[in-house]
Amino acid sequence: MGYCKVPCVFLLCLFISFCLPCQLLADEVDKNLTAQLFIDASERSSSPIPQTLFGIFFEEKAFNMSIHEEINHAGAGGLWAELVSNRGFEAGGANIPSNIDPWSIIGDETSIIVSTDRSSCFERNKVALKMEVLCNSEGTHICPSGGVGIYNPGFWGMNIEQGKSYKIVFYVRSTGAIDISVSFTSSDGLQTLSSTNIKASASDVSNWTKMEVLLEAKETNHNSRLQLTTSKNGVVWFDQVSAMPLDTYKGHGFRNELVEMLADIKPRFIRFPGGCFVEGEWLRNAFRWKASVGPWEERPGHFGDVWMYWTDDGLGYFEFLQLAEDLGALPIWVFNNGISHNDQVDTSSVLPFVQEALDGIEFARGDASSTWGAVRAAMGHPEPFDLKYVAIGNEDCGKKNYRGNYLKFYDAIKRAYPDIKIITNCDGSSRPLDHPTDLYDFHVYTSANNLFSMSHQFDRTTRQGPKAFVSEYAVTGKDAGTGSLLAALAEAAFLIGLEKNSDVVHMASYAPLFVNSNDRRWNPDAIVFNSFQAYGTPSYWVQRFFTESSGATLLNATLQKDSSNSLVASAITWKNSEDGQTYIRIKVVNFGSNSVNLQISVDGLDPNSVKLSGSTKTTLTSANLMDENSFKEPKKVAPIQTLLEDAHKDMSVLLLPHSFTSFDLLKESVSLRITEDDSSLVSSI
Repeated sequence: MGYCKVPCVFLLCLFISFCLPCQLLADEVDKNLTAQLFIDASERSSSPIPQTLFGIFFEEKAFNMSIHEEINHAGAGGLWAELVSNRGFEAGGANIPSNIDPWSIIGDETSIIVSTDRSSCFERNKVALKMEVLCNSEGTHICPSGGVGIYNPGFWGMNIEQGKSYKIVFYVRSTGAIDISVSFTSSDGLQTLSSTNIKASASDVSNWTKMEVLLEAKETNHNSRLQLTTSKNGVVWFDQVSAMPLDTYKGHGFRNELVEMLADIKPRFIRFPGGCFVEGEWLRNAFRWKASVGPWEERPGHFGDVWMYWTDDGLGYFEFLQLAEDLGALPIWVFNNGISHNDQVDTSSVLPFVQEALDGIEFARGDASSTWGAVRAAMGHPEPFDLKYVAIGNEDCGKKNYRGNYLKFYDAIKRAYPDIKIITNCDGSSRPLDHPTDLYDFHVYTSANNLFSMSHQFDRTTRQGPKAFVSEYAVTGKDAGTGSLLAALAEAAFLIGLEKNSDVVHMASYAPLFVNSNDRRWNPDAIVFNSFQAYGTPSYWVQRFFTESSGATLLNATLQKDSSNSLVASAITWKNSEDGQTYIRIKVVNFGSNSVNLQISVDGLDPNSVKLSGSTKTTLTSANLMDENSFKEPKKVAPIQTLLEDAHKDMSVLLLPHSFTSFDLLKESVSLRITEDDSSLVSSI
């Protein structure tokens, strides 16, 4: 008996040690919520998603903001690759003397005097910089080592990279011969990255003369400046100083890595240039397209009084149209309708504004022999741009003159261009509109919980009449921080709702798109950048989940769940243009704090129509709901893709708490299952 006691005790301990953890694990599994997702993949229950569903918006905007206007230095000092800030010395205003900021002087007042005058050769940009050099390279008053002059730090430092070339252009005139050093240096001027000298006789520069040089950087410095210096006494005038990297997106002047991040979203449209940028606080400071086309030196620029900074309008109407074409996206032009934040043109006087809009359409679409089409052709684009959508104003519905002004624009545009789709500022999602339109604008900025619940916003919207353009949406406030996982999950649920209602919602874009980390005017944003770095916030990564949705096929997806209301799901079929394969993409947001065991059942397919190899799962989550990305950790919250094990048309998956997950199920090329009711229907997928 004594012999038996030891093995028995040992077996009892062994049983406890193995079974207790198993029971605890079972208890944990039991705590998981359960749900079922039924997907009908048959052709008769599916519907096409508009080709235009998801795009981007670029602007600068107050109070309500979107990606598609000049805000947060998204354009000047961002997407547009120009390195010089205030290149025409116009930012200080038309009156002289004026502020030349951010230009600064090299040398003291015993050696150099810098001022502004109105002697420029450009009629719309009359201010020029005058530099009186009092020292010389020899004699009694010798210039300091390196000379005297001016420098420009760009937009919080110029990113100059070793081996890359930069085109420097400026206009100069002088009372005598010149010997000017053009250099990129470190921010303190002590490190020279690249330099060249320009010499010219007095007769060569007695009138305004354009100078161009190429500088190749010998070293890298992300916080550089451009210097124009001399050790030759005399009087020299400068105007329209530009520095552009040769390496820009498709050679069209856009910063490569920022446009590539846009291209990765696969936007089907770009709404531009705003936003409040289009309106202005006052009409006198509103963006005017005619002032933003033609040679860059002749563009007057303007002060954006909504976001309170100057822009040279190097990124103008033409450049936005070019960007849309480069991205393979449709341009959506937002123009001023005679209304700003503080003043309005009476409807009886609005016809000149109507004509300006018609001229803008002709610029984009007109034949090269037309008045404004010829201007476009002279800028290097003889073929028309594919402008099919215009928006009459921004957030102006309810203002006294909007309806009257809108009808003037609508009637004139439809007479001249009946195919153009017109977008009104007035929301038609909950009640009929009192004026004709093709699409209506819908903006929403709210908390995470509210936006999550708005995944059903368009479920009950009438299917008749104009379609919705959700041109600005985002989670804002304390839920968003500067770009949190919490905000992204709510936005993902909202987008799933838009996708499932894409018979009535034809377009949607996040706002705002960009922010320069040195000049945050709005939080959060999709893409954060400085002079040399960029990262996507979790909201950016959410948009990457929907890159294949536009033009895909929406499947009928129905959730059956227990007491939890934390799930939102959709399903589409899409074809990969790279490998020619067809996939079913299932997207699910788990907005709750518990894991969910989800049983997925796909009906309408043959039993072996889903391949085990090639199917993937992609998950966006993090340890903390308020986790954000940063320059230090650019992908702290970013999607992780893995191969999907046991992929099948009937499968069980675990959804992590606070997560956004997509499943791409690779389909075989097989026919849909034929039932007695649809025996005449055979469709190859």
